[in-house]
Amino acid sequence: MLLVDADPQGSLSQGFFGSGLIESLEPQETLAAIFRDDFFIELRSLPVAAPIIDISVVRANQHLAAFNVPTPENSGMLQFALSQLLDELDGYDIVLIDCPPNLYQCSWNAMLAADAVIIPVPPEDFGTQGLRVVHQAIENARALNPKLQLLGHLVTRYDRRLLVHETYHRKLRKLYGESVLRTVIPEASAFKVSLACRMPVAQYSPRSDAAKLTGQLADEISERLRKLTPTRKQGVA
Repeated sequence: MLLVDADPQGSLSQGFFGSGLIESLEPQETLAAIFRDDFFIELRSLPVAAPIIDISVVRANQHLAAFNVPTPENSGMLQFALSQLLDELDGYDIVLIDCPPNLYQCSWNAMLAADAVIIPVPPEDFGTQGLRVVHQAIENARALNPKLQLLGHLVTRYDRRLLVHETYHRKLRKLYGESVLRTVIPEASAFKVSLACRMPVAQYSPRSDAAKLTGQLADEISERLRKLTPTRKQGVA
């Protein structure tokens, strides 16, 4: 499996390697390299082995922020930089791309490279009111990447004690039906502690509800991916 960190905050990268190492990386060691033309780099050198078996990561840090411009449609061939990178890489059965919480260059590149999109949705006002804009961006990306599909909406950071969360949760399912994944990811301390320990929750606390739900989510995503038309590789943004 290949994980691509397309978020300038580098949270995915830091989760595996720690903030000190990630913040010290040079641009040519990160995803920022695909947007630069002032040096040559072998693209196959970008993925590095994570401390977890069979997982590689294309890392990101603050150097990516300069390229995450708000009008990616006007950036010419840079729109396809991530797609070109994935074309160079092989040997991965699935690629997961972690995007920033905006629809700028990095997320746009991810949609032009991916087969499917999962939209994380916190069940509250600010989390749900932007969905129309995200859906429109996916439709716009399909003009350049016809294979792109919406794999589903993922309710995340859910707190069942909050009436507002339950209300928005029900509203999402009423509005979007089966496109909302069955699995709901709650706020759970196990996620935060496992992150601090640089371990997946399934390894840090395998018997926790957080680990069980993560496994259910992986199974549900795999189930939905199998229904997609086969492509060169399964890529999910």
